[in-house]
Amino acid sequence: MNIAYPTPAALSPDTIARFRAIVGEKYAVTDQADVHQYVTEDRNLFRGTSPLVLRPGSTAEVAAICKLASETRTALVPQGGNTGLVGGQTPYGGEVVLSMRRMDRLRDLDTESNTMTVEAGMILQNAQARAAEADRLFPLSLGSEGSCTIGGNLSSNAGGTTALAYGVAREMALGLEVVLADGRILNGLTKLKKDNTGYDLRNIFIGGEGTLGIITAATLKLFPKPRAVETAFVGLKSPDDALKLLAIARNEAAGSLTSFELIANIAVDFSVRHGIGVRDPLQSKHAWYVLMELSSMREDARATLEAILERAFEDGIVDDAAIAENLNQRQAFWKLREEISPAQKPEGGSIKHDVSVPVAAVPVFIAEANAAVLKLMPGARPVPFGHLGDGNIHYNVTQPKEGWTAADFLARWHDVNEVVFEVVLRMGGSISAEHGIGRLKAADLPSVKDPVAIELMRSLKAMLDPLGILNPGKVLLAVER
Repeated sequence: MNIAYPTPAALSPDTIARFRAIVGEKYAVTDQADVHQYVTEDRNLFRGTSPLVLRPGSTAEVAAICKLASETRTALVPQGGNTGLVGGQTPYGGEVVLSMRRMDRLRDLDTESNTMTVEAGMILQNAQARAAEADRLFPLSLGSEGSCTIGGNLSSNAGGTTALAYGVAREMALGLEVVLADGRILNGLTKLKKDNTGYDLRNIFIGGEGTLGIITAATLKLFPKPRAVETAFVGLKSPDDALKLLAIARNEAAGSLTSFELIANIAVDFSVRHGIGVRDPLQSKHAWYVLMELSSMREDARATLEAILERAFEDGIVDDAAIAENLNQRQAFWKLREEISPAQKPEGGSIKHDVSVPVAAVPVFIAEANAAVLKLMPGARPVPFGHLGDGNIHYNVTQPKEGWTAADFLARWHDVNEVVFEVVLRMGGSISAEHGIGRLKAADLPSVKDPVAIELMRSLKAMLDPLGILNPGKVLLAVER
């Protein structure tokens, strides 16, 4: 099979005028200087072009856009905060970009049902804030929460740092409103936790990356706001010790253990070296670190955390630890963690992997992936970190210190992927844990996914988007037989 990348036809002036009329002149962007921000992304890995960016303000406008797109066979690329890491939000060239950021209203907040209905363009941080105003918690938390949107979070089935306790985005949504490719509106905004009336259509669109329909609103689950949050930064010798600490924490804290991040020494070094105002909370360096957090409705979270660490010290698992004494210290711990990704940029080219393996296999995965990468490319610098509690490791590889340009290093992206993915798949893991497939991994998907699953995915795509106008070239590549 040969991959056939989408080549959208040029839009006629009449078609552009018809699209502009739907949203109004103010919200139709054609000046290429203004379009630029919508067709590139922060890492500059994916770039495209677009003759038109539409910024609808209502579900009705999105429906009208899709109806006209179907009539004229115009390809659309839905976009939220443009923070995606796999190119799912970036056009190849020629598609119309559909920016959802104007649709950011809170439609309903129900503290009795513990639900909140928001439009797809609401910034995640704003959704968290609106929940907090009602003394509730919306627990999804990502490094990009100040700019990513709820629609994007759901379309990519985002994970984040609290998935250990609350699950991923899929588990935080009760219902969706979705515009289909032909302009029909699926109204599935329900507050019900129990609804056994047939197929769960919601889960077709969550994680669909805008290839099956465009999410315009969602009813989200809310939770009681924790009364106590305690955070510790821990130094230890190995991922095996981190796994032992995780077992102790789960036994002692049960459901109040909300985050458990594993961080390699090199990642801490990068963050401290390049992050603004970042410092190592511990007095001496350690081979590995854990950032763990407990959130509880009771006031005993501090005692529980201290008991976990005391047991770990007694068992020789932990070498050092610091507990945040106030909000500023807690934020400083998390800033170190959040700066890891941007801090890799000054070190040169970085080949990224967002993978998952069974939790118990994480130490072996890291060891074997390190060995495979260094055999392929001596001098390369693996930078593993991520969510040990759910087996999701961001296994990044930074270019060697000497002898390589960033361009030469990044040209080996596929080679490095190949050896890392081999280890992941051998351990029963996934090549995409929380970032999605997008453009980055679309060519890899058929070789790692069950062939029957791929067949069913293609069937769904053909049924819901028969003209192939929704985010073409993402997740499932077109093929020529």
